[in-house]
Amino acid sequence: MSNIIYQKLTEDKIDTFIQMRINQLLEEGATRDVDLAPALKDYYFRHMADGTFVSWITMDGDKIVGTSGMSFVEKPPYFGCPSGRIGLLSSMFTVPDYRRRGIAKELLSRVVEEARMYGCGTVQITASDMGVLLYTDFGFVKNKNFMQYRIK
Repeated sequence: MSNIIYQKLTEDKIDTFIQMRINQLLEEGATRDVDLAPALKDYYFRHMADGTFVSWITMDGDKIVGTSGMSFVEKPPYFGCPSGRIGLLSSMFTVPDYRRRGIAKELLSRVVEEARMYGCGTVQITASDMGVLLYTDFGFVKNKNFMQYRIK
């Protein structure tokens, strides 16, 4: 890992970031039933501009080899999160040849710190099978009551 550097995602790298996000979703078992790239591009540009999305990436030379993302949302405050500000973790992905080198842990540390600076009281993620160990080791706790309803 001679040329590994960590930096914030910038607009000039969004197209590659989007392709990595799509690859991640497919690797996790999603089916490609729509062209997600335009919606992702719109999301990232809008939310990076207003400060409600931040990403740290890992570069090896000019190649992105690791990604992370944190979206900031606000809900009515509750006892587990009196600020009501929540970080939604996403886009945690490391290129297969770079895995098991501490890249994901470093990216996770950086985006969690972004959430802390934003004033978030909690960070949430829907973890892939591969990511569960990373998040558990970091201190994430499973919430067995998490449910989702898909609006069609």
